[in-house]
Amino acid sequence: MEINPNHSENAKHDFVLVEAAKAGDQKAFAELLGRYRDAIYFMLLKMVNNKSDAEDLTIEAFGKAFKNLHQYSPSFAFSTWLFKIATNNCIDYMRKVKNSTFSLDQSFDSEDNDPMINIKSDSLNPEEKLIKHQRETQVKLIISKLKPRYKKLIQLRYFEEKSYEEIAEEMNLPVGTVKARLFRARDFLYNVMKDTNHSY
Repeated sequence: MEINPNHSENAKHDFVLVEAAKAGDQKAFAELLGRYRDAIYFMLLKMVNNKSDAEDLTIEAFGKAFKNLHQYSPSFAFSTWLFKIATNNCIDYMRKVKNSTFSLDQSFDSEDNDPMINIKSDSLNPEEKLIKHQRETQVKLIISKLKPRYKKLIQLRYFEEKSYEEIAEEMNLPVGTVKARLFRARDFLYNVMKDTNHSY
């Protein structure tokens, strides 16, 4: 798969990062997130006019993009493809908000496919401990690129093992909001960690 030779140097660098990310390179995922997080966020902020929603939708956009990297065509710049995903996802979100009311407490209790469950388990053999350490390192690298609000949520839930209620009280948020944001962050992280174990 070759990139369009007419692309800018930035687009060519993105292509290299995308190929590395497909092979499971966590630094490549983190760099792509770092390069476009703010631009995506401010675009979405203009669309929804709400900072919290824009932050949540930014996480969702990257989660969907990273999950579907194998569908990316280098005929287009990665940034163009990413912005299209973010825009379409935001439009879908605004449609749902307009057409339905749903409980944020619903469907956020499942821990299935969580990349960080049992991260503090003590009953591991040496090989499992090494794998756990590598996973922690990978997760922390990606988390380091997230907005501070998400960093704190993940830290409290997965590294300090606090309940939703404790997190809600500490961050002065409704429990439903805590669950919704953790769900989005968890889905994003799961997509990244899953790609680490696949080759295309």
